Amino acid sequence: MSPRKVNKDDKRREIALKCSDLIHEVGMKKLTVAEVAKTANIGKGTIYEYFESKEDIIFEIINIHIEKHNKELLEQIQKVKTTKEKITLFFRMVLDDDGENQKHFNGYKEFLSIVLSEENTAMKEFNCKKNEFFEGELLKIFAHGVEEAELKAESLGLVNGMLTYQKGLALRKMTQNNFDANEDFEKFINTIFKLIEIKK
Repeated sequence: MSPRKVNKDDKRREIALKCSDLIHEVGMKKLTVAEVAKTANIGKGTIYEYFESKEDIIFEIINIHIEKHNKELLEQIQKVKTTKEKITLFFRMVLDDDGENQKHFNGYKEFLSIVLSEENTAMKEFNCKKNEFFEGELLKIFAHGVEEAELKAESLGLVNGMLTYQKGLALRKMTQNNFDANEDFEKFINTIFKLIEIKK
């Protein structure tokens, strides 16, 4: 009987799942391939059969976190009716200070610090792909609002700006003392919706 062929993508995912908490425990900068191997209970050399580098491992772990976050986000979006409520959910990662979310926000903070402080092309490319994905999700929310005659068609032009505002809001929260992200968001979203909502 021949040995079962291991699917490389499945094995990558399995290793990343076993190590998904390592990013929060030791941080991306301090994470080592040796720690990943030990946590996944495999040899260090075996890691390189599935991953090209430490960054490659980090991307796989972040992808798992993003997939989980996005699955939860899409489930929550289905439960609310208005575009305004959906967009507020979209901003939850920046606005919500509960324990689990704060862990992810701190992970994003570290990821951003690496992207900003190092010439890490792989991380920049990864960041671009994730931005494209979130932009697409936000566009669906706005497009649905237009289809339901809740929003003016021109509101579709705000998708990129909304994403940029989200990044700016996160950056201000990370770098300014006494900055109230929730208060800032409330003012911003209420002003935007006064301009784009179709009055019924």
